[in-house]
Amino acid sequence: MPTPRYKRVLLKMSGEALMGNQGYGIDPAIVARVAMEVKQLVEIGVRVGIVIGGGNIFRGLAGAAAGMERASADYMGMLATVLNALALQNFLENNSVDTRVQSAIEMRELAEPYIRRRAIRHLEKGRVVIFAAGTGNPFFTTDTAAALRAMEIGAEVILKATKVDGVYDADPMIVPTAARFTDLSYIEVLKRNLKVMDATAISLCMDNDLPIVIFNLNEEGNVIRAVCGEPIGTLVHGGTS
Repeated sequence: MPTPRYKRVLLKMSGEALMGNQGYGIDPAIVARVAMEVKQLVEIGVRVGIVIGGGNIFRGLAGAAAGMERASADYMGMLATVLNALALQNFLENNSVDTRVQSAIEMRELAEPYIRRRAIRHLEKGRVVIFAAGTGNPFFTTDTAAALRAMEIGAEVILKATKVDGVYDADPMIVPTAARFTDLSYIEVLKRNLKVMDATAISLCMDNDLPIVIFNLNEEGNVIRAVCGEPIGTLVHGGTS
């Protein structure tokens, strides 16, 4: 049985990571695999909080760019994260993982309202808590929501699961010679304007010395590897690289 380096984690998944090879929506096979990996974390005693983006369904920034009022577009994006959270909850519970969805926007028929102490109590009981609807406020990303929730629940690390295997000095899809960083400081991320998380989220993590591990969700077993401290992806932390 693997030995976890971190006992309490916040897993941040982009909505796009749930699409698989589809151009839109949720790929059930991807969600089922993620649910199995989260189950493995629970079985080795890790307490897991999850924040999921909604970009596979709707992105507030894209809506605003198309002429929508930014606040309205962001609220629509928050609702998209609720759809993803409910999908993941369903797959987790199908695998006998006790799960709660807490939403920053009240919708009692679907999810609990976000209450910090209740979320911590769920984690202490071994339940997975999925935080939906971002921070509940427009103009803030789900990256910022992940940083905020991680600090509120006392997570030891943010696991940023994406479609790429770390942070590069250029877009590897466009620049074949792009180099991957294995280790970065918060200051370097901000100075280089690297697309790890938005500046607000990075600043929150820096102020509270909360490390971030960025890795590829599409490689099976990476979630466990990240929690066990294996050198995958890119580590962002307070030291110098």
